[in-house]
This record gives sequence, structure tokens and C-alpha cells, in this order.
Amino acid sequence: VQLQESGPGLVKPSQTLPLTCTVSNGSITTDYYYWGWIRQPPGEELEWMVAIAWSGSTYYTPSLKNRASISRDTSKNQFTLQLGSVTPEDTAVYYCVRYHRTVMAADYWGQGTQVTVSS
Repeated sequence: VQLQESGPGLVKPSQTLPLTCTVSNGSITTDYYYWGWIRQPPGEELEWMVAIAWSGSTYYTPSLKNRASISRDTSKNQFTLQLGSVTPEDTAVYYCVRYHRTVMAADYWGQGTQVTVSS
């Protein structure tokens, strides 16, 4: 399985950040797999953000529930994160990941994409 993030590297405060993950050699609708986003701000630990199950069910970390959404395009085998009202605190490396049976530990990671929020 390969995961590849794509999206803008620079976003202005208050805008919405869209990030897309394209999955190869594996279907996002295969039973018992979850797909999600994790980020790592500079100098900080990894932060679990959102996930979407093979069934389409979605999961959010409480702190981002009002700003984040995750969706998927099964025809393109892609899933997308939308993070609204961004601030400089959203500056981070964003990773798309895959989980199997549980969202506790990702087994495949994209290479990560740097996103900077700045005016």
C-alpha cells in the first residue's frame, strides 16, 4: 500500500486547509481498514486528528471536531481532510495513514507534507 498526500504548503490564517490522500495498491473500502490524518507541529508530538472507516463512518478528536472534516471519493480511492479557520498553531507536517481493525496504531504512512499557516 502507498499513500501520498497532496495540498497547499502555505495557507493564510482563517482559511480552510484541504489535504487529499491518494491510496495505491489497496482499496479504501476494504473491510476493517481505517484511513486517517495525523500531524506533528514543530517541536511537538504526533497528534491524531481524524479517521474514516471502510464503511464511511468518521471519527474525530474532540479538540478538532468543530473545525475538521474527513470525506472520501471511492471512485478515485482518495480521502480528504478539510481543516477550517486555521491559525499558525495548525502549522505542522501532516501525514495520511492507514489502520487495520483499530485506529490505535497506523501500519502505513504517507511521506508527510509540510503545511505552514502564515499571512
